[in-house]
Amino acid sequence: MSKKVYQFLAFDLGAESGRAVLGTLKDHKIDLQVIHRFRTEGLIMLGVRQWDLARIYEEMCFALRKCAKEYTSDLDGIGVDTWGVDFGLIAEDGSVIANPVHYRDKRTQDMMEYAFSIVPKDDIYKITGIQFLPFNSLFQILSLIKTKSPFLKIADSLLLMGDLFGYLLSGVRSCEYTNASTTQMLDAKQRNWSKELIQKFSIPENILEKIVPPGTILGGLLPEIAHYTGISPETPVIAPATHDTACAVSAIPITDTSEPWAYLSSGTWSLLGTELSEPNITKESMEAGFTNEGGVGNKIRYLKNIFGLWLVQECRRIWEREGFQISYDQLTKEAEEAEPFKALIPVNEPRLLAPENMPKAIQTICDELGFSIPKTKGEIVRCALESLALNYRQTIKSLNKLLNYEIKKLHVVGGGVQNKLLCQMTSDACNIPVIAGPIEATVLGNIGVQALAVGAIKSPQEIREVIANSFILEEYKPINPTPWDKWDK
Repeated sequence: MSKKVYQFLAFDLGAESGRAVLGTLKDHKIDLQVIHRFRTEGLIMLGVRQWDLARIYEEMCFALRKCAKEYTSDLDGIGVDTWGVDFGLIAEDGSVIANPVHYRDKRTQDMMEYAFSIVPKDDIYKITGIQFLPFNSLFQILSLIKTKSPFLKIADSLLLMGDLFGYLLSGVRSCEYTNASTTQMLDAKQRNWSKELIQKFSIPENILEKIVPPGTILGGLLPEIAHYTGISPETPVIAPATHDTACAVSAIPITDTSEPWAYLSSGTWSLLGTELSEPNITKESMEAGFTNEGGVGNKIRYLKNIFGLWLVQECRRIWEREGFQISYDQLTKEAEEAEPFKALIPVNEPRLLAPENMPKAIQTICDELGFSIPKTKGEIVRCALESLALNYRQTIKSLNKLLNYEIKKLHVVGGGVQNKLLCQMTSDACNIPVIAGPIEATVLGNIGVQALAVGAIKSPQEIREVIANSFILEEYKPINPTPWDKWDK
């Protein structure tokens, strides 16, 4: 790495909020400065849950103006990472056709069963290696085909969310590999669109863009955006790993690979898995619910999608709507004081995906399972956290069995790192050390891949070394693992 100071702007867009973060790379360290935070959560309009694309774009432009005015107008790159599966449709003239539909919308109801009537479930998994979730892009597209959507008929391109924002900034259409891998339309071994699935499902092949690797420079910032914001028009817009989990995994600060390790990207979703060189596409893997998604450096993110802190986020949102202003820290404190193991729920229960009232949904499930119903906020949150930790334990055990070796440590990154109670529960439940941090792994991975793209960092492993050199990590060791055995059935 040269001694030059590099500066990159990372947009990290999550299902609840987004950030614009300036990353400064100097002397083998990355320093972060949050420039702007904003809400991203969707809205329901005419019965459709969707993303407010114009508002998010406006917030991004505001962040660029603020960056130019208060920090720097001379950036070495701009990159956007987002959630997976959702997409926008682009017309032949380049305009966006309507707001992208939210993955929690009901349009994919019964679409998995419809898909399996065309191509058997086992055959789909043998090709894609992707966990079956009702909102995967494949099922969203099938809903458009089945309802004969006029949008699909006039579409010239389908852009996944990270690619869509890259297009809005650069004018260049592309499909970055890590996000493409979440669609359930990619051949996991060939790492390209599956012609077999596209043909059998009658998906218009012309709308699928050429797949590009993470770290692809798309082009310069559009002149009108540069003029409006003050950012140099020569600034390259880069497709990092546009899938946020791929960014987070690329930032796992692992320097010692002598022992098998796993990662947990902990936020709205919990993504728990490990890194492989080749996909693991077996019937046992499919039945265990594991997915083979693309990673940086041609790696495979072998993981399981788990409903994460969404359970707590939705509880808090409902309580705030009812007039209770309460912080996450206070909720965690009340959970810590609540009676342990009063009730446990299956956290991937479909009713928890988008309930009208999360606290009531949790209480209903507890009642159905014969547990004492959690009543206080602390009891409900403790139920959610303990249930997550138990799921992590079961997922680690499944990994050990599927890969025929034993995971020795778990790296936790993302916002969930701040929940010390959950980190300790996870260490106890899994009975292995938990290394927590960094919190901003997704942003760091975004910046790291941008740096790789322009030659400021030379390899994916160097990204991890730089991040390990930049942050202090916290280790949790098992304190009380015994009670978890009782609940692991």
